[in-house]
Amino acid sequence: MLSEYSKDGGGKGEEELEESEMLEVEGLGLYKGKVRIVRSEEAAEEIMLLWGLQQPILSKHNVFVHQSSPQLHIDACGRSLSILQSPSSLGTPGVTGAVMWDSGVVLGKFLEHAVECRKVLLQEKKVVELGSGCGLVGCITALLGADVVLTDLPDRLRLLKKNVVANLYGDVRGSAIVKELTWGDDLDQDLHYPLPDYVLGSDVIYSEQAVMDLLATLLDLCGTHTTVMLAGELRNDAILEYFLEAALKDFIVGCINQEQWHPDYRSQRVVIYIMVKK
Repeated sequence: MLSEYSKDGGGKGEEELEESEMLEVEGLGLYKGKVRIVRSEEAAEEIMLLWGLQQPILSKHNVFVHQSSPQLHIDACGRSLSILQSPSSLGTPGVTGAVMWDSGVVLGKFLEHAVECRKVLLQEKKVVELGSGCGLVGCITALLGADVVLTDLPDRLRLLKKNVVANLYGDVRGSAIVKELTWGDDLDQDLHYPLPDYVLGSDVIYSEQAVMDLLATLLDLCGTHTTVMLAGELRNDAILEYFLEAALKDFIVGCINQEQWHPDYRSQRVVIYIMVKK
């Protein structure tokens, strides 16, 4: 649902929003910061805007990660996290989640910053992360107080579990478990009941088939109270446009401006979208 965002402090419905000239709203779903709404007929215009403003192909690739390294070290939530990677798997066809991408680092640090700024409350919230990969985002989310279910394909779980055990030790405000999940398949009951407060994903939009399976899972996971946050690498404009066109049929979609990200973790090659079910 849309939070209050009109100039006089009142809320508007989706129909009024589409008729308004104001594109930026105060809050969407459980997120309390500013959001630029993507209108249902403007997927192509959104792509032109992103590529025009951010010019991702002119920006440096992998600023925050080193994919050739077996480990990624990053400070978050008062800890020094050490995330194992599998660089040897990077070139294997069909294998995903073996290494970190900038979008995962950006999303994790965005959540930390948003909690500090009180724009996001994660304490005791149920969170499901899709395509957890190496697990950085899920680990940070658990350290911020959420009860997190990190999910990925069966062949990715071994590395994911290692990183959860290695980084979530001692006094952790939240909790984390690892579960197998193939997008498009039926959900296990513990994922579906109760429905999560948040669904997170980074670098999960990468092919047309993956888009349809991802959206099918999002529709199954989301109730009207669920807030989806997806961070992605700006590398394929056609696939992102395809995703937005499909997502806008069932979700209100907004883009979070980089001014609200962690000041030290911003990239012109990354975008963060927030979604709530219509």
